[in-house]
Amino acid sequence: MSLYARLADLPLVVDGLALERRESDTSSGFLRVTTTVALSGGGHVGRGEDVSYQAEEHDGYPEPDLRGRWTVGTLSARLGEVDLWPAGPASWPASVEYRRWAWESAVLDLALRQARTSLGEAIGRPYRSVRFIVSTRNDPRDWLAFDPELEFKLDPTPEWEPGYVEALAATGRIRVLDLKSYYTGTVVDNAPDPALYRACVELFPDAVIEDPALTDELRAILAPAEGRLSFDAPIHSIADVEALPLEPRFLNVKPSRFGTLERLLACIEWCETRGIAMYGGGQFELGYGRGQIQALASLFYADAANDVAPPAFNEPEPRAGLPRSPLAPSDRPEGFSFPTA
Repeated sequence: MSLYARLADLPLVVDGLALERRESDTSSGFLRVTTTVALSGGGHVGRGEDVSYQAEEHDGYPEPDLRGRWTVGTLSARLGEVDLWPAGPASWPASVEYRRWAWESAVLDLALRQARTSLGEAIGRPYRSVRFIVSTRNDPRDWLAFDPELEFKLDPTPEWEPGYVEALAATGRIRVLDLKSYYTGTVVDNAPDPALYRACVELFPDAVIEDPALTDELRAILAPAEGRLSFDAPIHSIADVEALPLEPRFLNVKPSRFGTLERLLACIEWCETRGIAMYGGGQFELGYGRGQIQALASLFYADAANDVAPPAFNEPEPRAGLPRSPLAPSDRPEGFSFPTA
């Protein structure tokens, strides 16, 4: 039985809806806005978080009438029929999947809580302690001053001076380098730079290299590192992985990119059968979404270099007293969440 089949028939009752908007500054220099969808029923609340990056996407948020008795599968099908964009079409294509995921994850959370069970129990997998790394655009050495054991995912840019790159490599704490070549029209656009690609390959011989451009010139530079290339932004389904010009050995799994629970779990199973190493990806979640990506990491890729650090690590400045990796799960997990011990 597939992972999704184990969840699709879970029953749930919906009798209410609430929305919560959150905001926070980030180390990438923008105001992060998210919307939490809270479905209620039978004395329980299930939550999901919309991680659309454009703040205006969170205005005029939909409030569809989903009251009634459902299963996870039938309510997912209903979500495919209702208008989740009543204020007008999404300004960014990925936002369509991000919004759908907020509702799908709220549905799953509510169904599990009404059944008084957890995602791990429902699919027959144990929760494990989650290794996490920190994604930052600031100098990671500032963070290492607070915790020298931290590991990092960084976004190299052509502005990185050679001395700075060498200093970062000397820390020995860089696990993922995200080249972000698939973004256009965003604050993180990163035009391919051969010198930067060569530095990533040569100075960080153990780091996973994520989302590189694959022109003929750049593939020649990347050839020594082909076994550690990974992809993130273009992946929304199994078909997207199959369409890549090479078979990756790593994949950054961001649930919200898949939109539906069914597509996400299908891709996870597909990667497991092919030996593709997965690691969790974060999207500056401000609330329940962060615990949900930690839960998925705990169940499927707990030992990987997961970009699922607690939300405090998204703040612009480091501070003392932050949690340390790995995050231990609660001995009584519930719903679609990852409460720490």
